Amino acid sequence: MDWSLFADLFTNADRFLITIANEYGILIYVEMFMIFFLETGIVVMAFLPGDSLLFVAGAVTATGAIDPWWLTAIVSLGAILGNTSNFYIGSWLGHKIYDGSISWIDQEALNRTHNFYMAHGGKTIFLARFVPIVRTFAPLIAGAASMPVLRFEFYSITGAIAWVYGLIWAGHFFGNIPIIKEHLTSILLLGIGFALIPTTILAINKFLKNRKQAQKDCVSS
Repeated sequence: MDWSLFADLFTNADRFLITIANEYGILIYVEMFMIFFLETGIVVMAFLPGDSLLFVAGAVTATGAIDPWWLTAIVSLGAILGNTSNFYIGSWLGHKIYDGSISWIDQEALNRTHNFYMAHGGKTIFLARFVPIVRTFAPLIAGAASMPVLRFEFYSITGAIAWVYGLIWAGHFFGNIPIIKEHLTSILLLGIGFALIPTTILAINKFLKNRKQAQKDCVSS
């Protein structure tokens, strides 16, 4: 496989999907499964495109290159299994996820998701599907909080199906309207950008706080 194609995942997703579907057939479903498994299964993969990629994929299904029903089923499965994997990672780590000793966990994003969880309870797992970044950390929080497994899976499965089905079929029916089709790449990049905004703001805020604290320490010394 030409791995340079993966650059198109972030800049020209429709081309990426059509090329993989035409040249590698069933592998397109494997690729989409892995993308959505990793996005919610591994917290360091939160940057992967989610909402916008589903919409673009839906638009591609309207061309006949990808079967929309198979795509919906396989991406839903990837999203559900990713959530389950992340839930058990959170359960295994427990409250250690909050002490800052685990370097690969973004503490700011984690705290924001924890606040979301405290406000909405178990429904967080369903609602988080529609909130970039939060959806990646929500299963981790639920696992660490010892949320009952069956309750977690109920919200996880219903949330994944609603999210995947809604966006893929929205893309299928509306993605090939000329003005939308001409700007699919922009839609994808905007989606990635919006997903990164909260984390960027939190990172800047953390940097400024650390800088301010360092200045205070210098003055006091």
